[in-house]
Amino acid sequence: MPRASKGPRLVWRDESWKTDGTRRNRAGWFIRDGSTFISVGGGERSRPGIENEEALAAYIIDKFQPARERGRGPARQRGRDPDDVLIAEVINVYLTDVAPDHAAPEETAARLDKILDFFGEKTLSVINGKLCRDYAASRPTEAAARRQLEDLRAAINYYWEEGYATAAPTIRLPRKPEPRERWLTRSEAAALIWAAWRMKQTWKGQESGRRTGRHLARFMLVALYTGTRSAAVCGAAIRPTEGHGYVDLDRGIFYRRAGGAKKTKKRQPPARLTPRLLAHLRRWARTDLDIRTKGRGKSANIGRKISQDFVVEWNGKPVQSIKKGFRKVRKAAGLGPDVTPHTLRHTAATWLMQAGTDVWAAAGFLGMTVEVLIDTYGHHHPDFQADAAEKIAKKHVAGKAPKPS
Repeated sequence: MPRASKGPRLVWRDESWKTDGTRRNRAGWFIRDGSTFISVGGGERSRPGIENEEALAAYIIDKFQPARERGRGPARQRGRDPDDVLIAEVINVYLTDVAPDHAAPEETAARLDKILDFFGEKTLSVINGKLCRDYAASRPTEAAARRQLEDLRAAINYYWEEGYATAAPTIRLPRKPEPRERWLTRSEAAALIWAAWRMKQTWKGQESGRRTGRHLARFMLVALYTGTRSAAVCGAAIRPTEGHGYVDLDRGIFYRRAGGAKKTKKRQPPARLTPRLLAHLRRWARTDLDIRTKGRGKSANIGRKISQDFVVEWNGKPVQSIKKGFRKVRKAAGLGPDVTPHTLRHTAATWLMQAGTDVWAAAGFLGMTVEVLIDTYGHHHPDFQADAAEKIAKKHVAGKAPKPS
């Protein structure tokens, strides 16, 4: 069975050369759509610039231009009947007007590309519960389908609220998944970190001396002891860096959100670092992760940097994603597929509750509301329903009935 297409997306390609010595491509960001690569400029490998994200959104819009041209009227004509409005036109307007202001417009564009593949040539009037369920059944998971249909709903509502259509159909969403309960015990967390720290590169079944998982061990330590999402940990710099969150090594504060970045529902407030984690980070700022001189002489380090710029680096560069490496470490630690990078955030919240931390302090530290913290993790707190459980067991002395006069 052929692998499902991931749709157009931004990828970084290093500089490469042809066999005749001529340049194949310069290093930079490319839009990848199947086997097609389109250069959209250079910039930092750690994160695409806004111009790269806008190029991706424009590419997705242009990809479906023929479908929009077959519509029976311009996309922005007001007061149109739903029978005359192609969904591709609706998404075109949304990607142009709204998506560029999102925190991650390239992710919005990628999700709507999946919607366009299924709904693009249909009109608003044909949307109903069955069509939404058919779409959900075509996606790998209900969670992915729900998120994509939420984008479709937002696009349709915007189009209707702007007066371009006389009505907006109802989007039926798949059920919302239950919150994950999986968290790690102290021994499981230790096994995961040690598996990452000890992991070595293998070649033809033979281990080499090269350590390939120590950057993952660093990621795990920061994620566990700050409760920070994986994207923020991977994007964090060791010192103030434009466009990135960073660690203040003097004050011991982790600024998870980049300066000037838009606030989202994920919040990302600053977090105070534990003394032990702060000591690790200060050492990482001074020493490179994997400089090996044994058997090579001192000249092996000439021209190589001996300090880190980001919290999580591989081969001297910030890491975009740790999902693939995390799966290998998880297997080596003997843990199942229910353990994901996000499990580390669940673990941090659970440990805080088990330690009896004040819920307001814990919620502020993790960057979530008190309501979400209590609803999802409150049962781990030692005071959970303690007053109710104590009082319901006490004998109730009923008041005496008054004597009749």
